[in-house]
Amino acid sequence: MRIVGIDLAGSEKRNTGYCLFNGKKVDVVVLHSDKEILASILSERPDIVAIDAPLSLPKGRKSIEKRDKHHFRQCDLELRRLGIRFFPITLGPMRMLTKRGMELKKKIRISLPRARVIEVYPGATYDILGAQRKNRISILRLFRKNEIRIRTKVLSQDELDGVCCALTAQMFMENKAIGIGDQR
Repeated sequence: MRIVGIDLAGSEKRNTGYCLFNGKKVDVVVLHSDKEILASILSERPDIVAIDAPLSLPKGRKSIEKRDKHHFRQCDLELRRLGIRFFPITLGPMRMLTKRGMELKKKIRISLPRARVIEVYPGATYDILGAQRKNRISILRLFRKNEIRIRTKVLSQDELDGVCCALTAQMFMENKAIGIGDQR
């Protein structure tokens, strides 16, 4: 199974962590533009693409830009119930990330209709599996525990989170993780 994990940045000017899982082998790189990201995905033809970005709007909300009473998605409410911290999609910079994530999802589905595209959240994965967020040693320990062999020694937080996105997707495909919220 080929899995791509993407820690998507809200802007093309910022680093996006991109990870390819092919078995337990892991290749990681930093990308920036939507064009680069989509070209990398298309060249790999993954079975599943796991993106750390909101990929949907709350039920009843028509636009990310137009303010209304719908602020939380079902998955957001479930994360809150579980005590997992997150930023709501209607919060300032999250709007740009949400818009970018939704557009990327649409492009992937058009270009690779057989690939599954899912939203993941590394912060939740770290919390649930007992790794400290933003703690490199703790995160690498989690990866070793899951037999993930990374081919490079120096990884940025964006790259670590990209690997975590792919790990989350792998666990989901192996029925070792649950999907929460509306499955769209």
